[in-house]
Amino acid sequence: MPDKSLPPVERHPLEPFIHADTKILFLGSFPPQRKRWCVDFFYPNFINDHWRIQGMVFYNDKDHFVDLDSKKFKLDEIISHCRRLGIGYYDTATAVRRLADNASDKFLEVVEPTDIRTLISQCSQLKAIVTTGTKATDTIVESLQIPLTPKVGESVPIPILDGVCLYRLPSSSRAYPLSITKKAEAYKRMFQQFLLF
Repeated sequence: MPDKSLPPVERHPLEPFIHADTKILFLGSFPPQRKRWCVDFFYPNFINDHWRIQGMVFYNDKDHFVDLDSKKFKLDEIISHCRRLGIGYYDTATAVRRLADNASDKFLEVVEPTDIRTLISQCSQLKAIVTTGTKATDTIVESLQIPLTPKVGESVPIPILDGVCLYRLPSSSRAYPLSITKKAEAYKRMFQQFLLF
């Protein structure tokens, strides 16, 4: 019988967005609550700047993926962009409990971690796993037995994956204390290292 004093278990609402040509795989912690979504995709919260940062990096336009009138992201353009460049997305947990009514990682209890090894076995061109938060980074370090945890803006090799590194970027959340311009510079350095654009 389930313990009614605990919050319910939430299962991941999205399928992994990966394919054989995925070169860069962003692995977060878990999506925010559905009420915060403006699109059915990763980084769906309209006030998260992930897609604005990518607009700045690749198109020199913060609003390239933003539909300002509808306060949504342009999902078709995002998917086309990610497929063309080989950018994939998923999260390090497939089931969680939210211990508070917010999207903060520190209030997420991981009930079922993602099988990261099986996930990345589908990405034969993989060059980097990218994280933007402490919980996701720590989960991957533990799961893949990486001896060093990268600092923000740095990468470390993944010993069990020849030629693949774990790269840590600043969070695209507005709560992270860094300007969007500085974040875009950090993301651009990473993308330039692994993609030709």
